[in-house]
Amino acid sequence: MATIVFIQVHEREGLIEAELPQDPTHEHLHRAIAALGIELAEDNFIFVDEEEEPLMHKQHEPLPPIKRGCRIHVTKCRKINVTAHYLDKTEERTFAPGARVKKVKSWAVEKFKLNHHDAAEHVLQLCNSTDRPATDTPLHKLTKASASSVCFDLVPEKRVEG
Repeated sequence: MATIVFIQVHEREGLIEAELPQDPTHEHLHRAIAALGIELAEDNFIFVDEEEEPLMHKQHEPLPPIKRGCRIHVTKCRKINVTAHYLDKTEERTFAPGARVKKVKSWAVEKFKLNHHDAAEHVLQLCNSTDRPATDTPLHKLTKASASSVCFDLVPEKRVEG
């Protein structure tokens, strides 16, 4: 039985659906990516969902277990350097390119010691902007060109004046 996966490519919008055979190998994945017109260069990395390490191309060896509907990330970044600001505090950490914004928020909430109530009322906003990416956005979709970094401000979702 074939497995449907969704491929996300660095600096390309949207998800691309692909089909992998049962018990796929690295070669099957590379062929599926190439069939979609995605060129894999030597400086590309392939990640499965939020895995910390990229897949190492091993031709005919089987891939690790691939779940139906998972995201395969093709990116130029091996790691994403994340900076988070909250009030007068700053924290930094590296994440896998497939890590989602919700994972970064969870880390930031823990680092800045927000209680459950305050955490629920705050969101991550890209630094120097008003853009608040959806919580399921992978980090590599927020990087530009060859930059492998993202900066966030942890801000109140709504400010009530009164």
